[in-house]
Amino acid sequence: MLIDIGVNFSNSRFDSDRPEVLQRARDAGVEKLILTGTSVTESEAVVKLCREFGESFPDMLYATVGIHPHDAKALNKDSIGTLKALADEKYVVAIGEMGLDFNRNFSTPAQQEKAFEAQLELAAELKLPVFLHERDAADRQLQILRTYRDHLVDAVTHCFTGTREALYGYLDLDMHIGITGWVCDDKRGTELQGLVADIPLQRLMVETDAPYLIPKTMPEPPKGKRNEPAFLPWVISKIAEQRNESAEELAQQTSDNSLRFFRLG
Repeated sequence: MLIDIGVNFSNSRFDSDRPEVLQRARDAGVEKLILTGTSVTESEAVVKLCREFGESFPDMLYATVGIHPHDAKALNKDSIGTLKALADEKYVVAIGEMGLDFNRNFSTPAQQEKAFEAQLELAAELKLPVFLHERDAADRQLQILRTYRDHLVDAVTHCFTGTREALYGYLDLDMHIGITGWVCDDKRGTELQGLVADIPLQRLMVETDAPYLIPKTMPEPPKGKRNEPAFLPWVISKIAEQRNESAEELAQQTSDNSLRFFRLG
């Protein structure tokens, strides 16, 4: 059993074949997917997808609802209320994707921090875990998280690609770490390859971040190089190689961690 904790399933690259993508995931042993909400609109979309495919693929699809830092500039007086209403849906298991991204600054740092703190407050109120994004902003993100951590039930930094200092900062706050196919990239992912062994097994979760970050260890990437949840075993294999653990052990433990983290029972 595997659980993919981060899938951008509302992305238009899946428009033509979503049922087939889900079936391939199931055939590959990926039994549960957490669909990522990155804006109010996309959060509504992933909840709708859970409803749409929930009958054909029971107990497989769940969702996060949130506002990615790139979209923080769109925060308005109704945004948090809409996310709160969406969080009542049975499929919603976390608030996010939220956080700070000072790499491209599609929203200003001030706008990002305002949206981030508003969502942390919502997660604390609703007692839901938080699904975090961070790029080139670890110091400030950790500073904010230290203020809120005692009020949060759980937190995961998804698609972690940061430094050793950042990793230990998140672990010191009793957070989970999500690892993607970035670890399969022998150019960009070399630092991460050296860090995955430092993540306590009980804090580790895995994800594809599909359709992005296709594992470069695949011998024959699909046409168009679209990533999908069925490719999650390649991420597991690479992490297992770096940690000197079996893929089977990693699959079981990361699944157990995800079940517990997202309260999937």
